[in-house]
Amino acid sequence: MFSSFIPPRQVKIGDAAAFVGTTPRAIRHYHEIGLLPEPVRGGDDRRRYGYEDMIGLLWIRRMADAGIALDDIRDAFADTASAGADSDDGIAGILERLEETLIAQEAELRRQRTAVQRMRTEGSRMGLLSDFVTSRLKSLPEGSLHQADLDSLLVTERIFGPLGAAVQATRFVALATHPDLREDSDRIDAAEEALDDTIAVDDPRVARVAAERHAFETALHAVIEDSGLAESDDALFDSWEDTLHPATDDEGEAEAGPSSGRGHESMSAFEAIGKMPYDFSPARLRCMELAEELAAHESPAS
Repeated sequence: MFSSFIPPRQVKIGDAAAFVGTTPRAIRHYHEIGLLPEPVRGGDDRRRYGYEDMIGLLWIRRMADAGIALDDIRDAFADTASAGADSDDGIAGILERLEETLIAQEAELRRQRTAVQRMRTEGSRMGLLSDFVTSRLKSLPEGSLHQADLDSLLVTERIFGPLGAAVQATRFVALATHPDLREDSDRIDAAEEALDDTIAVDDPRVARVAAERHAFETALHAVIEDSGLAESDDALFDSWEDTLHPATDDEGEAEAGPSSGRGHESMSAFEAIGKMPYDFSPARLRCMELAEELAAHESPAS
């Protein structure tokens, strides 16, 4: 005896959504993004879904429940559509592509999590620098580095890479371990900042601050030499060449760390410098020029 129940050949969108466990709005979205072909419409101009449509909806629902992005599902279906996805081989191809996508996403999530954990461990600003740079700073007393120091290293690493920033870190190591130098540095920094737009370039204060800057830089250089920090700079170059310096540019970005410009368009140091703004007044720029002139004219024997 046959059952009196006769299954429908097609169902409306509400019934299809209820069976699959989603909403009509979600199904309409599948159509909009090209994930599911538009079905035939009945005489009332409403969508009608047949058996194959329901199978497709069940596939989409199961994959979405697994956390797979709709765009990835669509791309996987599109890749196998021309070859035919009705066979087990076609389905296997879809799953293989989706697994490859998930593996790539998992690797990226691990990288992001590692970066966040490192920032939490090192401190938010220190953690933005690469390991090659922070290794130069880890032994310093807590609080001995200024925020401006770390900001400066962040900019330098973006322009010149980890090696350039690690060399610059020598300066901040010397300041952090010599309170008298740090005090002089802060005083001269404040004097330079005071050379704002209200100060004329020929104001005597400009030349005076330039002379103070030159004297300070000379004293700082002497401390770096006497303390052996200059020798550690030489070791940095050897370490970079032996263990970290990449064979290719792409590898270099991978090794350099979170601040090396990973994910950003590559540019030369000259281009990068030209894109980094500094709000220096004409008087302050003139002060910098004078300090450089003093350094250039100083006798090497003095």
